[in-house]
Amino acid sequence: MPMPAWWRTVRAFKRPWWWTWAVWIAILAPGLLTTAALASDFLRDSRWLGANPVKEGEQILGQLTIKYLVAALMVTPARQLLGWNWLARERRTFGLTVFFYALAHFLWFALLDIQLDGADLADALTKRTYIIVGLAALLLMVPLALTSTRAMIAKLRKRWTVLHRVTYLVPILGVAHWWMSVKADIGEPILYTSVFAVLLGWRLWHARRVASMHATTSPAASSPA
Repeated sequence: MPMPAWWRTVRAFKRPWWWTWAVWIAILAPGLLTTAALASDFLRDSRWLGANPVKEGEQILGQLTIKYLVAALMVTPARQLLGWNWLARERRTFGLTVFFYALAHFLWFALLDIQLDGADLADALTKRTYIIVGLAALLLMVPLALTSTRAMIAKLRKRWTVLHRVTYLVPILGVAHWWMSVKADIGEPILYTSVFAVLLGWRLWHARRVASMHATTSPAASSPA
């Protein structure tokens, strides 16, 4: 069945000249605004981040981590569904963004929330389950970030693909951390859990579909017994 004209137009959409600028503004603006709001609250006694700016800023950075993780995981389905192969370069961009926002979220907690108090930090890292889960997600992202360069991809080859399958554990740990850290407002954790379920489900369905197509078209499958 031929594709409708409007769908062909969508699939023929090319990377616009302003795309890189838009991506970087989307990446940098929220973090810079959050930092500026915190500085204003402390230095000018404003209330951009509410009555508890440290805790509010910490939560904002955590939520941004989850949102950019959605963006990173949406790149491959968008390429497969829309045919926009020019999106491929954004997977690494958003992946590194997730790591740096997750790191900023943890450092905000360690430096501003508990102010590097050794006892509080030890208690948090050994007794608070949601912090242990969140730190596990961050530590899993460290080797992913370190091996995201073209040189490392070329060096590791197939091992790079195996290593980066760990990516699929990060959203699971991330939303688990969010669920454990909230008390009553579970609306957004439910929403993002559903989104991650759809995105990971798409990957599983697409992988099985491709494997099935290869099995039915391979010479061994098509040759007579």
